Amino acid sequence: MRLTNAFPTICILLATLITIFVMVPLNSATSQNKPTYRATGDEANLVGTISFAGVPPKPKQIDVSPDPVCEIVNPEAPTEDVVVTDGKLANVVVYARSGDSLSTYSFEGPSTEVILEHKGCQYVPRVLGMLPQQTLKILNSDPTTHNTHPTPKNNREWNQSQPPGAEPIEQRFPLPELFIPIWDNQHPWQKAYVGVFSHPFFSVSATDGSYKITGLPPGQYTMAAWHEKYGEQTVDVSIGRKEQRTLDFTFKAPD
Repeated sequence: MRLTNAFPTICILLATLITIFVMVPLNSATSQNKPTYRATGDEANLVGTISFAGVPPKPKQIDVSPDPVCEIVNPEAPTEDVVVTDGKLANVVVYARSGDSLSTYSFEGPSTEVILEHKGCQYVPRVLGMLPQQTLKILNSDPTTHNTHPTPKNNREWNQSQPPGAEPIEQRFPLPELFIPIWDNQHPWQKAYVGVFSHPFFSVSATDGSYKITGLPPGQYTMAAWHEKYGEQTVDVSIGRKEQRTLDFTFKAPD
């Protein structure tokens, strides 16, 4: 009698396990079925500048008074959602959104750590990119307790505090995902973004608006430029063998 009553439960458990193992994320399964790209010497480089048209919004001073330590280390902390210097826009992620080689191959990227730092009661850098095999290493360089709280949609959400002098936090995002907001629950004005890519063909624009993507296999691509406030632009390009290609983008504030 007990075995008969348990049978439906066993069936449900087996069905659940099968679902878990069969429904592998599409990105992961697709990547496993692709051959790994090997450099041929024909790879190209893509460089460019991100400009801002018009009058940029002025940074505002953040009220950091809820934490007396932040008032000491960075009393005039500015907002950093829009950083324009001499008409050039920083913190724009330029990346290959789709393309011939991306559909055909999987790519090995660097296994080096990617650093995100709590410094001056701000995140440094504001925007960063990484690959699933890389480790995100979070440092607390301030004499106050910080908190790191990414809110992904496809990856696991986690929330971890870090007192002064604590060991670095080390985490990974095993699935590609664009773009993951990272918060600090202790200091709600702090925010960063991380893009987790399935390939190494991405770059974040510097304060002078410059970016550079190297080792791009020749072929057709849709390139994208993403900014946290002004959204995303795309353009289709054809990249030749060993080409040194320039591709610029211009953002502007909404009318």
